[in-house]
Amino acid sequence: MADLFDPLTFAHGPAMKNRFMLAPLTNWQSHPDGRLSDDEFKWLTLRAEGGFGLTMTCAAHVQAVGQGFPGQLGVFGDQHLEGLSRLAAAIKAHGSVSSLQMHHAGHRSPKELVGQPVCPSDDPETGARGLLLGEVEQLIEDFVASAVRSEQAGFEGVEIHGAHGYIIAQFLSAELNHRADRYGGSVENRARIIHEIIDGVRSRCRPDFQLGLRLSPERFGLKLGEILETAQVILTDGRIDYLDMSLWDVAKEPMEAEFQGRSLMSHFTALDRGQVRLGVAGKVTSPAVAREMLAQGADFVLIGRAAILHHDFPELSRDPAFEPIALPVSRQHLVNEGLGPAFVDYMATWKGFIQEPVDA
Repeated sequence: MADLFDPLTFAHGPAMKNRFMLAPLTNWQSHPDGRLSDDEFKWLTLRAEGGFGLTMTCAAHVQAVGQGFPGQLGVFGDQHLEGLSRLAAAIKAHGSVSSLQMHHAGHRSPKELVGQPVCPSDDPETGARGLLLGEVEQLIEDFVASAVRSEQAGFEGVEIHGAHGYIIAQFLSAELNHRADRYGGSVENRARIIHEIIDGVRSRCRPDFQLGLRLSPERFGLKLGEILETAQVILTDGRIDYLDMSLWDVAKEPMEAEFQGRSLMSHFTALDRGQVRLGVAGKVTSPAVAREMLAQGADFVLIGRAAILHHDFPELSRDPAFEPIALPVSRQHLVNEGLGPAFVDYMATWKGFIQEPVDA
C-alpha cells in the first residue's frame, strides 16, 4: 500500500511529492472581472507552503457567460495572465505542482452575473438557452484556449471540471441534453465534448503539460452506469494524467439500487486505469480517512474542508497524534488559516461550519 508521503508520478508533467492534492474550492474572493486578488493569492500559496503535493485553483471560468459565482477566478482573457502568472510561480516556488481548474457553469450561471445563461439544450427550469452547434464548438475552443493560457502563465497543468452539474456534466446528462447533433443522444455523443477538449489540450500544449479530469457520478441527472462507462473509455485511451472523482462522501454507497452493496468509490477503483492515476474527494477529513482511501485503491486524495481548516494539513498529518479541529470554528480561526473576508462569508453559508457569536 502506498504511504501518504510517497511521491506520485504521472505520464506527463512533474510528480507530486506526496498523495495530497488541494481540492478546487469555491471561495468568492477574486475580483469581479476574474482577475486574481491578493486574498486568493494568499489562500492558495499558503496551501502550497503547507505541503500539498499539488495545489489546484478554484474553478476558473473559460467564458464570461460561464461564471458560476461572485468573485470567481477567470481564465477567459489575457487580462488574467498577470495574476495567474504570479500565482503559478509562487505555488511552484513552494515545491507544489501548480494546476488550474477550467470551468463553465452552464445553466447554473446566475442571471444577475451573466445575463442569459446557456446550456446544452433549452432548460425551462432555469431559463437557460440551448447552445447552437457553432457555440458548442466555440465552447470547446475556449476550454482549450484556457489551457494554453494557463500554460503561458506557467501552470504545470490544468483540470477539466466535468462534475457537479456544470456545463460538461449537463452534456453528460440525458435528462438535460436533448441535442440531436453529434453532441447529444448516445453516451458516446454526450461525452464527445470531453474527448474533444482533451484532444485540443494535448495537441496545443507542450508534451509534458499535465491534464486531469474531474467527474461526479451521481445527482444532476447523471447515471452511475454511464459515468462508469465514460470513465473507463477515458482511462483506457490514456490521454489524461489523472481522474479526480468527486464522490460527495468517499464512504457512501451508490444511490441507484442496482449498484448498492459496495461503496461508490469501489466501482471506480475497480476500473482498469492503465497509467492514469485515480484520486477521490468527499469527506476526506482526517489522515486516517486519507490512508484508508489509499488502502482501498486510490492513488491520491483531494482535500477540501480539511484544507480550509488547516492550511498545512499535509504537514500536520505526519504527526500520528494529529486530529483536525472540530466544527464549528470561529471566523478568526479561518482568518488565521489564510481565508479572506469573502471566503469567510462564503463558509458562513455552510451549515455548522462557523460558530457565530450569540447576540447579547
